[in-house]
Formats: sequence, C-alpha cells, structure tokens
Amino acid sequence: MKTLITTALFASLMAGSALADTTLKLVEVITSPERTETLKSIVSKFEAENPGTTVEIISLPWNEAFQKFATMVSAGDTPDVMEMPDTWLSLYANNGMLESLEPYLAKWENTKELTPRALELGRDVKDTAYMLPYGFYLRAMFYNKKLLAEAGISEPPKTMEEFTKASEAVSKIPGKYGYCMRGGPGGLNGWMIFGASMAGNNAYFSEDGTSTMNSEGWAKGLEWMVNLYKNGLAPKDSVNWGFNEVVAGFYSGTCAFLDQDPDALIAIAERMSTDDFGVAPLPKGPDGKSFPTIGYAGWSMFSASENKDLSWKLIATLQGKEGNLEWNKRIGALPAYTSAEQDPFYAGDQFKGWFEELNDPNTIPTVMPTYLEEFAYFKDSVAIKTSQEALLGDITPKELADQWADYLTKAQQKHLAKQ
Repeated sequence: MKTLITTALFASLMAGSALADTTLKLVEVITSPERTETLKSIVSKFEAENPGTTVEIISLPWNEAFQKFATMVSAGDTPDVMEMPDTWLSLYANNGMLESLEPYLAKWENTKELTPRALELGRDVKDTAYMLPYGFYLRAMFYNKKLLAEAGISEPPKTMEEFTKASEAVSKIPGKYGYCMRGGPGGLNGWMIFGASMAGNNAYFSEDGTSTMNSEGWAKGLEWMVNLYKNGLAPKDSVNWGFNEVVAGFYSGTCAFLDQDPDALIAIAERMSTDDFGVAPLPKGPDGKSFPTIGYAGWSMFSASENKDLSWKLIATLQGKEGNLEWNKRIGALPAYTSAEQDPFYAGDQFKGWFEELNDPNTIPTVMPTYLEEFAYFKDSVAIKTSQEALLGDITPKELADQWADYLTKAQQKHLAKQ
C-alpha cells in the first residue's frame, strides 16, 4: 500500500512538472546556417535562465519564406515570436495579428538605450511598437583614401555637387573612376537615393497615387546618375555591375566611391587596410538632406501566443545588449543600441558613416515601396532594363523618368483601389 501511494505521488508530481513545461515557437525567415547557429546560441541562454522552457526554432528559407509563413498563418499555426522583416510588418500588424510591445517597453530597463531610429521604425504602424528592430541595413558611402589623396581631395564629399567634382578629379587619374555604379541587378537603390536627395523629398507618390518619379526634383536626380556614367565618372562596364562587381571595383582601387550596406565590409576589410578606406554619410542634395535606403528586421510577438510574458522574455534576451551585439556582428547589420558605437568592433572609420547617418536628423532613412505587388518585377526587371537604356543613350533621362512614373502610378493606384 505504501508503495502504491508513493508511486501515485511520484506520478502526480511528474505530471505537474510536465504541465509546467512550456514550448515557445520562434520563426526565423532571413536564414543562413551562420544566422541559425547564432540564433541557437542566444536562445540557449534564454532556456538556461528559464528552466522548463524550450524554444522550437523554425527556419524558413528566405526565397520561400513569405509564402510558407502565410500558409502557416492561414492554417492557424502562428508562432509566439518571429523575425519580422520591415516589408511584412504592415500586413500582419494591420490585420490585428501582432501584440503591442508598448507595455513591455514601458517597463524594460533597456528601452531608453535603444536608438531613436529603432523605436521610430518599430512604431511604423499606428505609432505602436508591433516590432522591435534588431538592426539596420543602411546605405552609406565607402571612400578610398589613397585615391582621394592622389586626386588632391582632403575629405569625402558632403554634397552631391562635391561628389561630382571629386569623381571628376579621380577620373582624371589613368584607369581610375569616381563612382562604382551598380547598373545591373540590385542597382535601383542608388537611383532612388540620389533621386530623392535631389528632390529633397522621399515621397514616391502624391495623395491620388500619382508617382513623383518624373517630378522636377526626382527627374533631376535620375539625370544626375545618367550624367555620372555618360561623362566617364564610372567604369564603362559598370552598366552591368551587380553587388560582387561593385564591391570588387572598390577594393581593387578601380573607383573611389561606393554606396553600400555594412555587409559589403566583409569582402572589403579582407582585401584593404583599414587605413586605406573609410565610410562616410551619403552626400546631401540641394536641400541639405539625404535619403539613404534602409532595410531592417526585428522581433514581433503574435497576439495568439498563450505565453505572452514568456515570449517577451525571449524577445528581451534576443534584443538585450549582449544578444543584440552578438547577432549583428554575425549578420552584418547595425545594432539597435546607441552604445554600440563605442563597442571596439564598431569603432573607427569603418562604421562611422552609418552611425552618423542614424544620428543625423537631415538624413532620412528611406524604405522603397515594396508593399506594391508589382514592385518586385519593377525592381528586378523594368528598372534594370530601362536604366541601362538611359545610361547607354538609347532613351533620354526624361523618358526614363516618365516610364518609371507611368509604371509606378498604375501599381499605386491599383493598390489604393483595394484599400
């Protein structure tokens, strides 16, 4: 009898223990083997600090992630926490599927140490923090110190006018050019950056959905890009360059300037001495403003989670100073903390330009209109073909601006009609 009672008591205790165990589901969507291993490392610390809690990590391949995650959601299979790309935030937040993080941020000791930009972008929908950005992919200007010195230039250009003059000076050196132009795949960022900077405004559309691409300011920016190429300030074959080519063009010393995200640092720092290059803010347009394109992602909590407080603890571990720095150092993004600028990893000229941009009110990080169904085709097909035609002189800069405006106006007005 005593044995039966003891056995029953043990079974009861075990059942209670099992009921106390909790599994959180975490979905990552921007994936690579290194990212996943880093995520597992940070998550293991959370599990150690929260005995009885297990985190199930679901990794979706990025090129299939949008559809796969949408299928999960439609089947009611939502996670507790997910890696939220900037371009998905509006979709899930506006459908009431994400939990507001405001109550947690109000009590969290690290909130005040986040960059103002992190909080601003996380509150992009309804001015509510439905996402906590972990880092930023922001364009800034790499510059070759040796080439600038050889051309008699003492510092990187601060304005588009100075940029043109500096490019002209470098291009007088035999075999050298000012700008590593990305005329091929992925080249739209540069056109958008300099178009908006010349216009002094990053609005892609007017209220009725008409595109601004052929407005006076934007059209001047597109023409400025065409003239850089036509006047020999960029390598002739850069009309076809993609990411690998522009980065190689910079570290080989072919051209003095390159606008890129921090992920380009990996290849450049491996091949150039840190004494030979720096990163500065992008040059400003006539209105004293610049509009570097920015991409970001962060952590969101789904409102269907049955373990919200525990889910917040997971987000707080991922987004805590230690976790955030570990994560961003491995993935090549800028951290969300103001103190990151003092970290030895981010010190010096290599990251200076990006931190200056994030702290400059006249630098306005700009997200392209990726919410449009037709934007992917525009970015990866229409924009490449037509911009190359303009660079080669087959169409005029005005015709380029008109074609872009026509395409984007139709896409935006179709989008507005659905709202």
